[in-house]
Amino acid sequence: MASAGRVSNGVVRVPRPEHTSQPRLAPGCRWGTQGEQQVVLFPEGMIRVQGTGQNILELCDGQRTLQEIVATLSERYGAADPVKITDDVCSFLEALQRKRIVDY
Repeated sequence: MASAGRVSNGVVRVPRPEHTSQPRLAPGCRWGTQGEQQVVLFPEGMIRVQGTGQNILELCDGQRTLQEIVATLSERYGAADPVKITDDVCSFLEALQRKRIVDY
């Protein structure tokens, strides 16, 4: 599990996921619904996750590595630049890690 990170200028810095990281919802977080929309419930509230973000988070099952998630997304979207996908996925996961919604 990633550490809570360091605080710099009021911003919590979390480590970047590694290629072998196996992201998953953090303890206390789970999928739910609000009306017809899928949401992630966490102790402080909930977030709506749609589109690509939802696709990324659904792959974060604690079994797949970051590298496998990127490969799956690359195939799904026909994207040719795995470096760009990796950067985007890492940024997304880092933001959710800061909110304690994802662990890796």
